[in-house]
This record gives sequence, structure tokens and C-alpha cells, in this order.
Amino acid sequence: MKISRALISVTDKTGLDEFAKFLEKYGVDIFSTGGTLRFLEDRGVRAKSITDLTKFPEILDGRVKTLHPGIFAGILAKKGSAEHLSQMEGLGLVLFDLVVVNLYKFEEAVRSGESLENSIENIDIGGPSLIRAAAKNYESCAVVVDPSQYAQVMSEMENSGEICLRTREQLATRAFERVAEYDIAIAQYYRKEFLPDRKIHNPLFVCANVSMNLRYGENPHQIGVFYGNFEEFFEKLHGKELSYNNLVDIDAAQKLIQEFEEPACAIIKHTNPCGAATAENIFEAYQKALTADPKSAFGGIVAFNREVDDKLAEILNQIFLEVVIAPSYTDSALQILKKKKDRRLLRRVKEIQPHLEIRSSCGGYIVQDSDSALLDSNALKVVTRRHPTDEEMRDMIFAYKVCKHVKSNAIVFARDRVTLGVGAGQMSRVDSVKIAKSKAMEAGLSLQNSVSASDAFFPFADNVEEIASAGATAIIQPGGSVRDAESIEAADKHGVAMVFTGIRHFKH
Repeated sequence: MKISRALISVTDKTGLDEFAKFLEKYGVDIFSTGGTLRFLEDRGVRAKSITDLTKFPEILDGRVKTLHPGIFAGILAKKGSAEHLSQMEGLGLVLFDLVVVNLYKFEEAVRSGESLENSIENIDIGGPSLIRAAAKNYESCAVVVDPSQYAQVMSEMENSGEICLRTREQLATRAFERVAEYDIAIAQYYRKEFLPDRKIHNPLFVCANVSMNLRYGENPHQIGVFYGNFEEFFEKLHGKELSYNNLVDIDAAQKLIQEFEEPACAIIKHTNPCGAATAENIFEAYQKALTADPKSAFGGIVAFNREVDDKLAEILNQIFLEVVIAPSYTDSALQILKKKKDRRLLRRVKEIQPHLEIRSSCGGYIVQDSDSALLDSNALKVVTRRHPTDEEMRDMIFAYKVCKHVKSNAIVFARDRVTLGVGAGQMSRVDSVKIAKSKAMEAGLSLQNSVSASDAFFPFADNVEEIASAGATAIIQPGGSVRDAESIEAADKHGVAMVFTGIRHFKH
């Protein structure tokens, strides 16, 4: 299809000077609006005002300028329809072959914190309408919605003098995608402003662009990509590309480390913490976290909530770690850590906020809000005859925070705010207890005078028996089983203190 007449109305004028001059060189008659027209005229491009066609001025501060049948008829007319062409000729209307439109920067206005009034003024009306019209009529009109598309159009026109049907189909597809992105951004903004108390909305909007092409998914035969803005939360400072599994583990590590205000370290392997600790300083926290399961830590991901210095960097280099995450690094620490050329170093830009969690299931999607429930120490209920000591209570709160981020069924043993053994992802909760005990034994750690946390209630008293036999003196769990009385009785028999939280933290 030869391009004879174009309508150009853009907010982002990147590359427009070159593109418009190219169109002019190829004899394209250009019509434009407002600021775009002035931009072209200032650069010597012979462009005409859209009002020459509409015979109607731009009004309402530019809110109405292209919404006119003289414009839309020229975009929507089918060039293969004799009836359409006859009507156009009878009304003295002209045909458009190319529509070049990009939209008011609504998303940018929202990101920069503009007021509601200013954000609304950045909602484009005419632009999406022009784009939709041209995309609908792609057989007769090409549509360009992004400056990055200029090169393709120029190359094709230069080679053949036309824009082929296949290219017009591709441009139309991207046009509808862009309008959908834009409308979803507006709808989500309105939901936040006008329906702030709703956590789940109908319909579900999921709209994000691919920002990372991954080598593959969980396995080499699977395709993997990342949609969204990774850089909003993390800055990659060093190392090879991130993998699908890296990203899943990074999310798990960061969410766990966010549970703590005091200096903390979490070491993650396959989304589960194999070691976690808090301490007086970050160096000590790492040393303690590593002792919990040094074998599993190999090839893991380590996250900190304090700056990494050269002293810490030196011992981090002693084992193989896939990823290191911290809010900052000293210059000397970075130089040390960069000696491992493939290891990824991430700077945490900001915490991951509660959000909708979406998974595909049964041909559809299951959605929930984040498990952001916080443990209220004042709401804990002691259900045994023996009350926990202050030290046991501190350890139980620590263990329960870690347990929240362990795959169910989850059991965590801890002492002095250090994990000693973690049992994860078992079909039987008592098996998780046994695995946690065996992990501590394998690491040479005693469970005497430890505490234990469970992410859900104990269905049977055998869990308490196993925990007590390991040497734990206190247990924290949600409670709520029909056999709670049996578990309490078993705890009393062994002199173990037990606390109910009333909050379950299943993690499938």
C-alpha cells in the first residue's frame, strides 16, 4: 500500500524530525495537530493543520481536536469499497494512509506522583480513538504508535515505496496492545484512587511488558521471560544474566529478609530458607545463618538487610553463591565480590510491597493478596501450663517469621535467633519435623533448649512428641485443630511451653 497522506499527532517527539522529513521526501501529504504541528513547522516540514479538514478549531484546552467525522472517515474508509469511496468523494473528504499517534504520558504522570487532577488531564481521548480506528482498518491504513517503529516503516518504504500488508498487520496488533496497556493503567489508577479498600477486583487486569528474556524456564526445554520492571526493586551490579529459577529465589529471599528490622541474613535454596539469623551485626548474622545448613547453602542465594563491607565480602567469596542481595555495598566489597565473574550482585532498591499473587490453574488463574499478616506478640495465646521465658518468646517469634516463608508443611527449629533445622514441603507434618531434626544433626547442631515453629496446626500429638524428643522447650503454632487438646496435653507432659498465634502461613 502506497502512503500518500499521513496524520501525525504525538506526545513523544523522539525521532519525529527525521521521520517526518522522510515522509515529506517521499511525497506524503502531512496533517498534524497543535504542538506537533508547531514542532514540524519549526523544523521546516511542510505540514497542514487538521483544522483545514475539520473546519473546526481545537477546543476545551485541546481536549477536542481530532474527534471529528472528517478525520475518522478518512481513517476508517475501506479503499476496496466503491461505496465507501463514493461517499467520501460526495462529502469532499480525504483518505488517510498512515496514522502516527502516541499517547499523553499518563503512566509517567502517575509514576511521578502527579495530583489526581493532573493525572486525569494526561488521559488521552482522541489518541486511542485514532489508533483504534487505524488498527481496525489496517487493510487500508497503517498505524504507528511508537518512535521505535519509524525505522521499520522508513526501511520498507525506501525499498518498495509501500508498507506491505504483513507489516500493517503487525503494526495494528501492536496498536491494540498499546491501547489496552493504556486503558488498563488508567483503570488500575482509578481503582486505587476511588476503590482503595478493595483488594480483589473484577475483572482481573494483568498487563506488563517483557523486560528480560531468560535463557529458559525452570528447565531447558521451557521458554522463560520476565514481565514487569525488575529495576524498580533491584539494580544488577555484576554477573551473568538472571535465570527463571534465580528470579523465583530472589523474590523468596527478599520477602523473608523484609520480616526483620535488626541486622539479618537469609540463605535461600529452591525458594526455602536453608539458614537464617539475626545478630548484632550483619557479619555475625551471615556466619550464624551459614552454620544452620552449610551444605545446602552451596549454590544458594543470600540476602542481607544491611550494607555489605569488605570483611563480609571476603567470607562470602569462600563458597559458591548464585546471587547476593543487599541494600548497599562498600566500593571495596564490590571489588572483592566481582572477582567471581558469574555471581550476580544485586542492590535492593526498595522493598517488595504487598501485591496480588497470580498463578495459572485449571486453565484459568487463581488470585490472592499477599500473605502480609504480621505476628502480634500481644495477641499470642499461651495454652500450656508452663509459660515461655522471654528468651523463648523472642526465639519463637523469630522462628515463626522464618516459617512463614518455608513451603508447607513447614517446621523450623531455632535458638538465639538462628535457624538450626528446617523441614519443608512434606506431605506429612511429622515428616517435616523429622527432616528438620536430621538437618540439624547433619550440621552438628544440638536442638537442646531450642524452640520450634509450625506454619499450621498439628493434626496429631505425634508432632509434639517428636519436637520434644529433639530437646525443644517451646513451640509456636497457629492452633485450630480438632485435636489441639491432645497436642497441649503432650506438651504439658514434656514440660514444653506452647503458644497459639491464630495465624496460619501455608505456602504451597
